[in-house]
Amino acid sequence: MPPTALSIGIEKARTCAKVLTAQGRGRYFLRLALNGKLLAAAVQQLAGTPRLLEFYDPVTSILGNEELMEPFLSLMLVVTEMNFSLDLQNCSFLDESWLLPVCVTYETVPCRALGMVLRYVDGRVFVTEVLPESQAEVDEVVLAGDVLDEINGCSLRNAYSGQAGAALQKLKGEPLSLRLLRWRWHDGEVFGPLLPYLKVLKEKEPCFQLQLLYNLRYLGWTSVGKVRRWGRDVPGGGCHLF
Repeated sequence: MPPTALSIGIEKARTCAKVLTAQGRGRYFLRLALNGKLLAAAVQQLAGTPRLLEFYDPVTSILGNEELMEPFLSLMLVVTEMNFSLDLQNCSFLDESWLLPVCVTYETVPCRALGMVLRYVDGRVFVTEVLPESQAEVDEVVLAGDVLDEINGCSLRNAYSGQAGAALQKLKGEPLSLRLLRWRWHDGEVFGPLLPYLKVLKEKEPCFQLQLLYNLRYLGWTSVGKVRRWGRDVPGGGCHLF
């Protein structure tokens, strides 16, 4: 019997390297199911499998309550008609939270060294410093405090110490495509699920500080443009001027 779209989606969620817990895999599957219009099929499969329904409490769960299941399934059929385009690669924090960090891709030319100092905290790879006059500083993409999530498509979730450096060493002289998870969220504050990691990082490296992007403001012009570069207060104290 050929695999169905639902079974393929379940298998993708089960084998996703970026989520390590049942909760994370469940959240990942829901996002995948929204993209693939699979939610109604998943609910129908549950409704038709009594052994699975035994895991759902009829008092606290819609899926365990026969009276609520039918309208819920109707709602899922409506959702199935909607189009979703969720970034499934940005899933490394689904174990901890529904909140997802800002994700950017950093593509750079072949070079001897990028100039990033890395630190491993509970399986995550943090950039603790961007070295002056390095390729990473010239490109102005990587910031101290960001998480290195992928190198050329290879996940660094639950990375062991030295894994990122070893991968970069193997790719020396080749174009690089890095996925970075920003320490700074959409509202300008620190991404909440990162706070426990940053606390540990600060204990390991007392001099570590989060780095902000350039914030350029145009002040006027004469024969050439004048630009002033501003710093902003860093959460937790201190100020950087770039």
